[in-house]
Amino acid sequence: MTLIKNKLTPINYDIVKAEISISGIKNIGKSSIRELVSLVNNIEKDSGEKFIRMEMGVPGLAPPKIGTNAEITALKNGVASKYPMIDGVAHLKDEISLFVKNFLNIDVDRKGCIPTVGSMQGGFASFLMIHKLNEKKDTVLFIDPGFPVQKQQLDILEQKYETFDVYNYRGEALKEKLESYLKKGNISSIIYSNPNNPSWICFTEKELKIIADLAIKYNIIVIEDLAYFAMDFRKDYSKPGKPPYQPSVANYMNNWILLISSSKTFSYAGQRVGMMVISDQLFNKKYPQLEAKLGNPLFGYNLIYKVLYSLSSGVTHSAQYGLAAMLNAVNNGSFNFVEQVKEYGRRAKVMKKIFTENGFTIVYDKDEDKPLADGFYFTFSYKNMSGDELLERLLYYGISAISLAITGSEHTEGLRACVSQTKPSQFKDLEFRLKQFHKHYPN
Repeated sequence: MTLIKNKLTPINYDIVKAEISISGIKNIGKSSIRELVSLVNNIEKDSGEKFIRMEMGVPGLAPPKIGTNAEITALKNGVASKYPMIDGVAHLKDEISLFVKNFLNIDVDRKGCIPTVGSMQGGFASFLMIHKLNEKKDTVLFIDPGFPVQKQQLDILEQKYETFDVYNYRGEALKEKLESYLKKGNISSIIYSNPNNPSWICFTEKELKIIADLAIKYNIIVIEDLAYFAMDFRKDYSKPGKPPYQPSVANYMNNWILLISSSKTFSYAGQRVGMMVISDQLFNKKYPQLEAKLGNPLFGYNLIYKVLYSLSSGVTHSAQYGLAAMLNAVNNGSFNFVEQVKEYGRRAKVMKKIFTENGFTIVYDKDEDKPLADGFYFTFSYKNMSGDELLERLLYYGISAISLAITGSEHTEGLRACVSQTKPSQFKDLEFRLKQFHKHYPN
C-alpha cells in the first residue's frame, strides 16, 4: 500500500485502508475501471461520504425524451415479442446513413449502417472479422492513449496488438512514427478515438490524412472510434448538412469502420445501442479467405450474418426505435444534440481550474500548438508522485479517477478524470478536498 502521510483525511482513513485490503487489489494504479467502481462504492457505503466520482465515463445528463418515448411506443406496439433484423430496423439504417452524411459529410449506403450493442460490440466484432482476412496481418495497432477495454477485448480473443503514445508525435512527426509500425507488414488495422479517451486530444485534418495515406499504402483497415462525436466544443458541429463537420479519416480513404456511440452524445448508455458504419468499398469487398472459412467472400455479409449473429443475434428491438427517433430529430434539425452535452465542457473548465490552483498539472494540455478543448475528460498529475501513488492517496480524500498507465499512455504519473458525474453542486467539496491534499503534500 502507498504511504499516507496524514491520517486526518476527509474520508475515514481506517475505512479506506480496510476496503482497499478487502478488495484484494494489489496495485490500485493497475486496477480496471470496474474494479475501482466497486471499491469506491464500498467505501461510500461504509463511510457514508459521497465521493467526487471521476473514474468511469458514464453520462451525467438525462436521456432525451424523444428516445425514451419512442421506445415506450414501440413496446406498446409489441416489438418485444419480435426478433429484430440482425442488420437493424430499416428506418434506423436510413437515419444512420443520413446522420453520417449530415455531420461527417460522408456518403455511405444504408446496408453498411448497422446497430450494435454499444460501440463495445462494434469494436469486438471488427476485431473478430479483420483477424480472419490475412494470416500474415495478425496485429492491431492502437494510436494511444486509448480505451483500456478494447485491449482487454483483444486479450480475450487472444489477438496481438501494439501501441504507441501519440502525444510526442503530433503533426508531421506522426508519419514517421506510424510508418515504423506499418512497414513491418503485420498490422491488420489501426484504431484510435477522436476526440480521444482519455487525453481529450483531437486529431487535426493533417493528421487524419497522414493516417489515411499510410493505411492506403499498406492496405490497412482503420477503425475510428467516435464515442464522443462532435464533442470538441471549440467548433460547432451541430448543424445538419452544414460545415464544419466532425473530422474523420473517412474523408481521405475508403477502407474504414466508424464506431458511433449513443452513450455520451445522447446520454443513452443504459440501452446499449451504438452504430457501426462500414464504408461501401469495405462492405462489398471480397476476400478468398472468408469464402474458404465462412462460405461467403463478402466482408459485410460475414460481419452481419456470421459475427454479429453469433454475438447477440441483433440489438434490443425497442432501443433501435429510440435511437432512430433521436437521429431523426437531429437530422431534421429539431433537436440539437451538441447543445445539451456542452455542459461537460463547462464542468471541465471549472474543475481543471480547481485542480491547477491546488498544485496539480494538466498532463495532456495541447493539440499540437493549440490549447486542448474542455470536454468529457481531462488528465492531471501531482508533483513528485507516480500515478499509482496519486490514485491511491486521492481515495482517502474522496476523489476517484483512473491511472493513465492502463490506457497505453507513457505518462504514468498521470490520472484520467471524467467530469460527467461531478455536478456543479459538488465543486465546493472538490475544492475543499484538493486544498486538504495540497496542504498534506506540499512538496
